[in-house]
Amino acid sequence: MTQSLLIQNVTVVNNNEIKKNQDVYIKNGKIIEIGKQLSISSNKKIDGSNKYLFPGFIDMHIHGCAGKDTMDATPEAIHTMAKSLVKEGTTSYLATTMTQSKDAIEAALSNLANFRSTEDEAEILGIHIEGPFISQKRAGAQPLQHIVPPTIEQFEYWQRLSGNRIKEITVAPEVEGGFAFVEALSKQGIVVSIGHSDATFVDMQKAVSLGAKQGTHLYNQMRPFHHREPGVVGGTLLLPEIKAEIIVDFVHAHTQAVNLAYKMKGAENIILITDAMRAKGVPFGDYDLGGQLVHVSEKGAHLTNGALAGSVLTMDAAVRNMKKATNCTLQELVAMSSSNAAKQLNLKGKGKIKEQYDADLILLDQDLAIQKTIKNGKVIFG
Repeated sequence: MTQSLLIQNVTVVNNNEIKKNQDVYIKNGKIIEIGKQLSISSNKKIDGSNKYLFPGFIDMHIHGCAGKDTMDATPEAIHTMAKSLVKEGTTSYLATTMTQSKDAIEAALSNLANFRSTEDEAEILGIHIEGPFISQKRAGAQPLQHIVPPTIEQFEYWQRLSGNRIKEITVAPEVEGGFAFVEALSKQGIVVSIGHSDATFVDMQKAVSLGAKQGTHLYNQMRPFHHREPGVVGGTLLLPEIKAEIIVDFVHAHTQAVNLAYKMKGAENIILITDAMRAKGVPFGDYDLGGQLVHVSEKGAHLTNGALAGSVLTMDAAVRNMKKATNCTLQELVAMSSSNAAKQLNLKGKGKIKEQYDADLILLDQDLAIQKTIKNGKVIFG
């Protein structure tokens, strides 16, 4: 049976344009036509008056939510996460692993190799490997005992195990074997993101020359800026080839640090992420992260030693916070929440509201609160 949907009289927002009073006709999961006052019959109609239509959010860095984590390595955990994410407007994401034993990482990869989202869940675009190929000096909440030097052989084994689903990897390029690793993976089309790194600015320049093109959670667990050594923070902000992930919860970065990144990088080079852990969407309390106790409160998620341990941020809150911190345009919010990620991941048909693109959409009110989440042309939340 043909499934069709007509969203009427809505403000369509893309990264490069905004169009008011538009109708968007969707059929069988694809956007078919966009225009004013379309005279098309459909199975369902939505009144978009005084609403914004954004492309669905793409979260490139999320470990868990709703009490579950990628490292749980069970289909049930991933289904729970994927079902919960649509409430915040995330229609697709990279399931993110963390520094753990090889057995634990391999169990998570094997689980994700065969996982397929159901039609009412956010879609897994692939896997983001965060650790274990990082710096001991910048470990943060990544367990020190499991940090190891990167090897191409290890990565290629993991890629086979994952069913070729690894799309991004966080690595410290300055560690032993790091630069060769950056070059080899970049040539394979993997998004190499510099993070949990003590690299110098010169190291950053070398990594970029070898293909690195992203910085993992800007400001956090990276060599800070110093006027005599700009470090990873300086490199992420200054090197145009690098897109900067940023956690805009005002815990991981001060409002004005967020504003600084926006002014230096421009919206076209920022990717909003949540870096959320399993406590997102559930009550404050104590939770597990890779075998470590995490206390979650209104002040964020912290290990017992005080180190930040991911976030409980939602993507819609990240978007609202970015607007508050920078007074950026709606088009820039679309760039930072979906189209930049789609470009980094070389996704065809996502990150834009355009004819023949996937009908992964979110309807927001004037305050940027989620009203409906639409995946493949079907309303799955709201």
